[in-house]
Formats: sequence, C-alpha cells, structure tokens
Amino acid sequence: MFRFVLTGEGALYLFSMCPQQLFEIKVFKEKHHSWFINQSVQSGGLLHLATPMDPLFLLLYYLKKADKEGKFQPLDQIVVDDMFPDCILLLQLPELEKLLQHVTEEKEIGKKKYYKYSKEKTLKWLEKKVNQTMAALKTNHINVGARVQSSAYFSGRQVSSDKEEDYIRYAHGLISDYIPKELSDDLSKHLKLPEPSAPLPNPPSKKVKLSDEPVEAKEDYTKFNTKDLKTGKKNSKMTAAQKSLAKVDKSGMKSIDSFFGVTTKKIVGKI
Repeated sequence: MFRFVLTGEGALYLFSMCPQQLFEIKVFKEKHHSWFINQSVQSGGLLHLATPMDPLFLLLYYLKKADKEGKFQPLDQIVVDDMFPDCILLLQLPELEKLLQHVTEEKEIGKKKYYKYSKEKTLKWLEKKVNQTMAALKTNHINVGARVQSSAYFSGRQVSSDKEEDYIRYAHGLISDYIPKELSDDLSKHLKLPEPSAPLPNPPSKKVKLSDEPVEAKEDYTKFNTKDLKTGKKNSKMTAAQKSLAKVDKSGMKSIDSFFGVTTKKIVGKI
C-alpha cells in the first residue's frame, strides 16, 4: 500500500518484482454481479484492473513535502514514510534517476546525488502527460465535448466550438486526479486554459406577492345590475345554432327547470 498523492491517504497498488514495475489497481463493482467459475456461480463479481502507472505521481508527495525545507537531499531521505513504509520499494524501480530529471533539480557531490523539487520542470512534465492523454483520446475516437460541458456546468449556449480546447480541458481533468489541487490549478494556468464560464442564472420566478392587507377592488362593480345583464344578453349576437333553436315551436314544452323544482302536494281532508 502506498500513499495516494491527491488525498494523502493509503491506496492499493500492484508492485511487480520481475520486471519491476508499478501498476494502479482499479476496482469495478456493481450491485448485482456474479462470476461463472466452472460449474458454480460466485457472488460478488468484483473486477480488478491493473494498469501501468508512472511512479513519479507517487513520488510527488514526498518531493513537495521535502521542498518545504528548501534544500537538496538524497533520495533515501526524501522518500520516508512511517505510515507507509513500503514506499521505499519505489526506489528500486529501474531508470528512476532518469525519471526524476523531469520533476527535480539535481546535484552530485562525491558521487552521491541530491535532489530538490522543481515546480517549473514538473509543469512541463505534466504538460507532456496532458498531450499524451489527448493523443490517446483522439486515437480511440472518444468524444469529450459532452463530458466537458457536464463537468463545467455549461449551458447550451456556452458550449465551446473549439474541440481542441475540450480535449485539453478533459485531459487536464484526468491528470488532475493524480496531483494535488494547487498543482492542478498551476497546470491549468500553464496550459492557458480559460476559466469556465459561470452558469447562466435562472430567471426570477413570477410569484404573486402575498400580503396580509385586505384587497380592495379598483372598480365599482355595483353599477352592473341585473337589468343591465339581461339587456346585454338580448343584445348579444346569437350563433347559427341558437338562431335555429329560436325558430322551433316551443308550445307544450316544459322548461328543464320544472323537472328539478319542488313539487307541492295538495292535501284534501278535514281540519
């Protein structure tokens, strides 16, 4: 187990001794997943993926920590961790000294080498990583436009038409998963990435303002009496269906209201 540079907490890695190589372990887990093994079904269904990883991402934590002292130090004094003592395995990786040239300044005194973290070199090295990631995304025809829009909370009108910028921003996001937040911000400035536009504010809701005060009518509605309403009905224009109904002989017909009226029974008897 090594210390993960982004969080400072422990994470599982695979360290191959022959050949000596570092692998990152990713666990794929679903809620309902099983494996068919021979004639049996095994529950769980966890899938562990091992991918080669550049050890410099893990060494950055120790290099930045030692840089606070502001002096050159031998590597065995820089990579020291009481909580994760297995970190010394990183020093056994082949060609480690060549890799350190990408992120450190180096001095040699009496055939012994001393190192000091270099922010300028690290940013150039991370820029190469971004370019390599972009090339892999393009080679595999991975569309990143929608992912960039979603992660940056762009509105539909704010989507950048510059696909190259989308690839740079997405690749920068992937690399940022392995470096500290402040270094990620410095890398963004180094790549000259524009700041993501702020999301458009939602329009104010059109709600009726409620008040405890009584509402007063602005017009005098008492001037419209019943007589005026009846006159208005007579003067109103009739439709063709209404005109045809008016010509029908209604003699002997009962009004529909008569069927719902209260009937009075006449009681005959002595009082």
